[in-house]
Amino acid sequence: MTALHEDGRDASLRVLVALASYGTSNDRYLERLIREYRSMPFDIDIVVLSNIDKSGQGVECRVGTPAKNPWSLPFAHKPLFAERANKYDLFIYSEDDILITEKNLRAFLDVTAVLQQDEIAGYLRIEKGADGEENYPDIHENFHWDSTSVRSRGRYTLAHLTNEHAACYVLTQAQLRTAIQSGGFLVDPYEGKYDLLCTAATDPYTQCGLKKFVPVSHVDDFTVHHLSNKYVGRVGISAAELRDQIEALIRIAERCKTPPPLFNTETKLSRGLYSKDYYEPVSEDVISAIPPAARSVLSIGCGSGATEKRLIERGLRVVAMPLDPVVSSGAAARGVEMIYGDIDELATLAHGEKFDCILCLNVLHLAHDPVAALSTLKDCLCDSSSVIIQTPSMLSLRTIRQTFRDMPVLLGKGYSSTGVHLSTARAVKSWCTRAGMKVNRTIGTLNRQETSRLGRIASAVGDFLPAPLAISMATSIVVSARRLPDERSQLASQSIRAHDTRRALSSSESESRTAHF
Repeated sequence: MTALHEDGRDASLRVLVALASYGTSNDRYLERLIREYRSMPFDIDIVVLSNIDKSGQGVECRVGTPAKNPWSLPFAHKPLFAERANKYDLFIYSEDDILITEKNLRAFLDVTAVLQQDEIAGYLRIEKGADGEENYPDIHENFHWDSTSVRSRGRYTLAHLTNEHAACYVLTQAQLRTAIQSGGFLVDPYEGKYDLLCTAATDPYTQCGLKKFVPVSHVDDFTVHHLSNKYVGRVGISAAELRDQIEALIRIAERCKTPPPLFNTETKLSRGLYSKDYYEPVSEDVISAIPPAARSVLSIGCGSGATEKRLIERGLRVVAMPLDPVVSSGAAARGVEMIYGDIDELATLAHGEKFDCILCLNVLHLAHDPVAALSTLKDCLCDSSSVIIQTPSMLSLRTIRQTFRDMPVLLGKGYSSTGVHLSTARAVKSWCTRAGMKVNRTIGTLNRQETSRLGRIASAVGDFLPAPLAISMATSIVVSARRLPDERSQLASQSIRAHDTRRALSSSESESRTAHF
């Protein structure tokens, strides 16, 4: 690769740019991108991939989608890159509304020089609202910084974001060659962790042995403008939240130490179904279940901490075992006391303190052993304390309709294959009983942010339904339980074990009779 001269005007860096552009709705952004690339001091060739002829833009255009599904269009850049793999120094793929600048490319070249062979620098999208508000849409729901991935390379601090999709990527010639030789690059259109659009832009990271890292210490150089700004106010985190998280990542790099994640928060189901939402909104159903007399709350699996921060505002003392020290940094800065460590050591880490209420918000179904996780909480409870458990209602009528495709996998395979336990009101009650707790109340809750017409109707009438019917329609359940006295806890556990033994014997006898016949 030819070195860049100091003035940057006589460098002979050869660059191939592939821009996926379906239809005409983003043509104004496409024109902006073409102008930007033509203004750079590099030897750049631009190819537009589209379902219609766009050669009128004065660039080469390849027309046609690799498969019948129009979302397969982004896969068309792969054979193009393979055909010209020896002709260019840099290969850029992006959708037609992602503005990559000369500054972004120079930063990529600088950090690439200090990366290891299997590491690749990637970008983070930024959006800008009408009022100047900045939004980072790639960080949402279950997508988060892997706090164990933080590393230093030269003057850079890097971290892996579990969402590899930024609607674009840049590869050097050597990186492209590695991707092609891996066998995971030149593949037919498919979808897995991501849909078709996103899969095409993430294959170098997910299929080809390269791992994407964002240089968080120089994040401004590695943000690219998503010109359509389509997710502002809908998906993503603010600049202030990103700043808190980056400061936490840099502290981890300086200390060269980070506590392991509290739980495995991502399932193995398609699209990460039932994974933990790190940025879940305030749950009024949970807050209303907290006893009015409670003054201290322990939260297990705190994410960005919206509910926990609301409780702080109401004058409660809140302590949390966070998912990781990065996503919870904002909550920590706003008064939530953090306990870091293994949940099995909770009683020791809490110095024997008893709490009026313990929250387990959408994490218990992800724990390797929900009963063991609940059992560890008992030492932090007195007899009058409550445990509030929120978890998905996986067999409700609403949920089955929404997740019908994934239901056979969920019902037919165990935790080791799915990364999630089947969660129902009955299952949560069983977990509590086995852990020596008694369920006092179970309510069904509906998604208050429904977008479909049926969903909005269900949410509107949900508060007026009888409890059993509400649970059958619920997308989530909230369970309130109390610790049983030790004697009753032992009796309940013995009863459960005896019941399990009878079921196992009955199942064994049934299998024997079947085999005999």
